[in-house]
Amino acid sequence: MFAVQVSIIELILLVLFAIAVFMQLFYYFIFYLRPGLYRHTENTRESAPVSVIICARNEADNLKSFLPLVLEQDYDDYEVIVVNDCSDDDTEDILKKYSFEYDRLKAVTIHKELSLRHSKKMALFIGIKEAKNELLLLTDADCQPVTSHWISSFAASFSRKTDFVIGYGGYIRGKGLLNKYIRYDSMFIAMQYSGMAMAGLPYMGVGRNLAYKKSVFMKNRGFGPNFYLQSGDDDLFVNKLARKRNTIVNLDPASFTRSIPSATWKNYYKQKIRHLSTASLYRNITKLFLIIEPVSRLLFYSLLIVLLLITKLYIPVIILASFVILSKFITLALVQKNLNEIDLLVFSLIFDIISPILTVYFLINSTLKRYQYYEWK
Repeated sequence: MFAVQVSIIELILLVLFAIAVFMQLFYYFIFYLRPGLYRHTENTRESAPVSVIICARNEADNLKSFLPLVLEQDYDDYEVIVVNDCSDDDTEDILKKYSFEYDRLKAVTIHKELSLRHSKKMALFIGIKEAKNELLLLTDADCQPVTSHWISSFAASFSRKTDFVIGYGGYIRGKGLLNKYIRYDSMFIAMQYSGMAMAGLPYMGVGRNLAYKKSVFMKNRGFGPNFYLQSGDDDLFVNKLARKRNTIVNLDPASFTRSIPSATWKNYYKQKIRHLSTASLYRNITKLFLIIEPVSRLLFYSLLIVLLLITKLYIPVIILASFVILSKFITLALVQKNLNEIDLLVFSLIFDIISPILTVYFLINSTLKRYQYYEWK
């Protein structure tokens, strides 16, 4: 009787393992491999004027380091709007200095009101209203374009039918495990959203490197009912309006930006909680796709360990697992090569196991803890 019971359990576990294998291969071959196979082709479209928008709160040091890289792009017709959002450091002085040196810089200041607290969306909305051009290119004050062709790469990606251009915003390489994990997490999320967009299911972009048309923003009343949320200035807006017909993914290496990553686990934890706070507002189809992948990944690794311990059918289990892991490794290698993150490859399979566990932890905490909606960053 006991032997029969064990065989039934083994059968159930094997079926669940086969489902997890299928789902993991589905995501990697249908979505994640696409950015790994991406090849940039030069575009000969006539480039249009661009408005670069940067929101800054107490970012004097970063503006001093990175703003000149934006102001000195190899592109003729563009303006740079920096919204100084209630800064109490030297941000205003830095902007005044650069305004004298660069005619294309336009600084807008939001003065602090004790009775009014607002999120980053307010600053971004003001910057967009001030923009004189149809094409808007967004980045952050702590970001640097990796080349002088950043603007031209985005501008060339637009066509008459294109409303959104989704780019890659990675993090600056540094020392330590935290830096590697933050960069891996950013890379994996980019592989996810760019791969799904290439498959016709765009659902987000990152405000560190995102472009869209001003007319689309204004026609749809900006951020609409999500204006009060502290996060979602990038992903919720894209999730609401981006579709297969109007969205382009730009993984041209000249279009990348790099940001300063969190220096401590505590700051990274707060950043992830803030970002995940908007996930419940995604379209249902998006939420379904985003939930199935990490669940099937946890199921895959958990059942792999259990089956190797209890079943005598370990040879087919090992063959299936080896095929999945090899597929993951090759896909991650291709993606990391395209995104210039190849030094993360050694850590990728370890992080692949850890990341869904951390994501579940972050999601639980984001629902249990109430963060102030007016928190800017």
